[in-house]
Amino acid sequence: MIDTEIFLDVRNLKKYYPVTAGLFSQHVGDVKAVDGVSFQIRAGEILGLVGESGCGKSTLGRTILRLEEPTSGEILYGGTDIARLDKKGLRALRRDLQIIFQDPEASLDPRMSVGDSIGEAFIIHNIGDEMERREKVATLMEQVGLEAEQADLYPHEFSGGQKQRIGIARALAINPRLIVADEPVSALDVSIQAQILNLMMDIQQKFKLTYIFIAHDLSVIKHMSHRIAVMYLGKIVELAEKKELFQNPLHPYTEALLSAVPSLQSKKQERILLRGDVPSPMAPPQGCHFHTRCHKAMPICSSTEPQLTELQPGHQVACHLYT
Repeated sequence: MIDTEIFLDVRNLKKYYPVTAGLFSQHVGDVKAVDGVSFQIRAGEILGLVGESGCGKSTLGRTILRLEEPTSGEILYGGTDIARLDKKGLRALRRDLQIIFQDPEASLDPRMSVGDSIGEAFIIHNIGDEMERREKVATLMEQVGLEAEQADLYPHEFSGGQKQRIGIARALAINPRLIVADEPVSALDVSIQAQILNLMMDIQQKFKLTYIFIAHDLSVIKHMSHRIAVMYLGKIVELAEKKELFQNPLHPYTEALLSAVPSLQSKKQERILLRGDVPSPMAPPQGCHFHTRCHKAMPICSSTEPQLTELQPGHQVACHLYT
């Protein structure tokens, strides 16, 4: 059940990666991976982040958790700005905020048994004795559809889907309140994806978790999310409730994404082909970042950046068509 409480409040968040060149490593520019993102998420909600590869959605998720250091902006959680926490404060906060990584293979240490990997957080946060930790690990493994007896096995002895179940168990270990799921099924076989998505839905409801769910697959986003934020070149260009977004997309980029997946269209619409390539995040176009590929671009789009504006309750869009 979604609470009315604002659980997380992200304000004008930016993550720039400096680019250097020359013998003396002179600063020549920045890759603007996240470029002034603002949104709120309520307790118990699943917010989907969708966009093409390279749009900044994974960087946004990692920056919110301070796995990447923000360049500027605020990340307000329970009255605390995560962006300004020191190491001690951040370590305490890790109990509430966790991540499920895209590639379960890369996120597991091949030299550690899966039981040790899942239980590592108990040691870091000084939770329980050895016997209690083993019992907690066994419970977690059973909750994600694995057998407790498999705790002594190593990652190479598991399939891709089983490894992601291990990753989910590890994220759940210390009872978090928010989980950032960074494309958790994109590396899995299609036949396994539905199982993992349904598991994540069951866990979210059972433990009353809040998710930021990152994906490029619109069918996955539609299945999982309550609200959806569409990202393009480091910015949110549209944000709305799931049903509203699919039935009434306002931004030309959202229209193009939906037109590419015929089974998801609520209205019959021809495929909208985006012209050209995604511009470099090091040198995004002036004005609206999307105008160089937009099928509805106007002269103002190349000179003035549109602001994310609420056109109707809960539906925000950044586009000059509506100003």
